[in-house]
Amino acid sequence: MKTVATRFAPSPTGPLHIGGVRTALFNWLYSKNKSGKFYLRIEDTDKERSKDKFKNQIINSLKWIGINYDDSEYIQSKKIDDHINVANELLKKGLAYKCYCSTDEIEEQKKRAKQKKIPYIYDRKWRNKSETDAPKEIDPVIRFKSKVEGKSILKDLVQGNIEIENNTIEDFVILRADGSPTYNLSASVDDHIMGMTHIIRGDDHKINTFKQIQIYEAMNWEIPSFAHIPLIHTIDGKKLSKRDNASTLDDYSKIGIMPNALRNYLLRLGWSYKDKEIFDLNESIKYFNLEGVGKSPSKLDISRIYSINEYYIKNINENELFNFLKDYSKNFKNNIPEFKEEKIKKSLTFLKNKAKTLEDIYNNSKFLINDNIEIDKEAQKLLDKNANEIIKLFVNKISEISEFNRETLEPIINKLIKDNKTNFKGIGQPLRICLTGSKFGPGIYDILCALGKEEVVRRLSQIR
Repeated sequence: MKTVATRFAPSPTGPLHIGGVRTALFNWLYSKNKSGKFYLRIEDTDKERSKDKFKNQIINSLKWIGINYDDSEYIQSKKIDDHINVANELLKKGLAYKCYCSTDEIEEQKKRAKQKKIPYIYDRKWRNKSETDAPKEIDPVIRFKSKVEGKSILKDLVQGNIEIENNTIEDFVILRADGSPTYNLSASVDDHIMGMTHIIRGDDHKINTFKQIQIYEAMNWEIPSFAHIPLIHTIDGKKLSKRDNASTLDDYSKIGIMPNALRNYLLRLGWSYKDKEIFDLNESIKYFNLEGVGKSPSKLDISRIYSINEYYIKNINENELFNFLKDYSKNFKNNIPEFKEEKIKKSLTFLKNKAKTLEDIYNNSKFLINDNIEIDKEAQKLLDKNANEIIKLFVNKISEISEFNRETLEPIINKLIKDNKTNFKGIGQPLRICLTGSKFGPGIYDILCALGKEEVVRRLSQIR
C-alpha cells in the first residue's frame, strides 16, 4: 500500500491566513494519522508579489502552532522547467494547442458573456486551426484541450460525488504568452513529482480540481484522492479574507492566544469527533479523519477562542504556562527581568485567575515586574485624605508583625474595617491602587503576599 502523502501549498504573497493554517493542520493530521508524510510547498511563481518575509512568516507560523513538515520546503519556482516540459509534451500529444487570440479578442468575448449574463468560456477558436493561419505579431499562449462532451464525476472525500458538465470547463491556459506556467499546470506537475496521494484544500478549488484531473489523465499519471473542506466565514457569515481582523496567526499571538489552544480551536472548526471538545496533540492525531469534516462553512468565533485559551491557561502545567508568558512578554511587551522570574512563577496560581489570554496574565503581573508604579488618573482620584490615613495606619500595623502572610494580615485589615466604619473595598481598594497603580487586578491578599513586607512598606511609604 502506498504511503500517504499530503501537502500544504501557500503563496508567499502575504501573511499566512487563518484558513490556510486550518488547511495545513488538516493535511498534517491526516498524514500523521495514516503514518504518512506531510510536505510544505512554497508556490512562489508570482515574482512581483512573492516576498521572503512572507515565506519566513509562513514557516514560523506553522512552527509556532506545532505543525512540522517533512524534509525541506519544496520551492515551486525552482521547478519551472519541469512544468514547461509537461506543457510541451501535451502539445506533442495533441492534447494542448497554441492560441493566438489577442488580448482585445479575449476582452471582447468576456464583455459579450457579461452582457448575456453567462459565465465566460473561451470559444476554442484556435483549438482546431492550423498554425499556418497564425498572426506573426502575437506571442501565443498554450491552452489545454479540455473535454467537450459528457460529464465528469469527482469522488470527493468530504463533499461526496460532485458532477460537472465537461463543456463548462474551458480550454484553460497552461503556458502564458511569456512562456511562464499557470497555477493549474504547476500544481498538477508538482503534486505528481512530490507523489501526493491526497489533496486536501478549500472548496473554492473544486473547479481547479476538475482541470487538474484532466492533466493527470492526459499524462497517464496516477490520480490522487481529493477532499475539499468548506471555507471559514466571519461571524456574520461572510467569507473570511486577509483584510479581516484576527485573520492571521500574528493577530492571535499578539493578544496572547496560546498555540495549543488555537490549534485545538481550528481542529474543531468544521470537524467533530463524538461530543469531545478538548484534544491534546496525540488525541488530535489519533482521532482525526475526513469523515468528521462537515460540508458547511464554519464561522470564526473569537469568544470561543478566548474560552478554549482560558481552559488551557487553567489546566496546563504552570512551568509550561510561565514559558509561554515569558515568550509572549519578550515578543510583544517587555522582557521579564530574570531576578523577577521566580516570584512571578510562584504567583501564577492567582495571576492566571480569570485570565483569558497571556496578555491578561502579563497585565496582572505588571505590579511584580515593575518596581516603580504609576497610578492612573482615575485611580488617583480615589486616594482622598481618608484613604491616605488608612494606608498610614496599615503601614504602622504591619510593621509590628514578624510573619507576613494571609493569617497575620486578615486581622489587621478586619480591624481597620471596623475602626474606620467601612467595608472590605474601603480598605482593599486604596491598598491595591498604591501597590499596583490600578483599582483593578488580583486580590489584595495575593498582592500583599507576592510583594512581601519590605516591598509593601516601600511602596506605601512613597504614597504618604
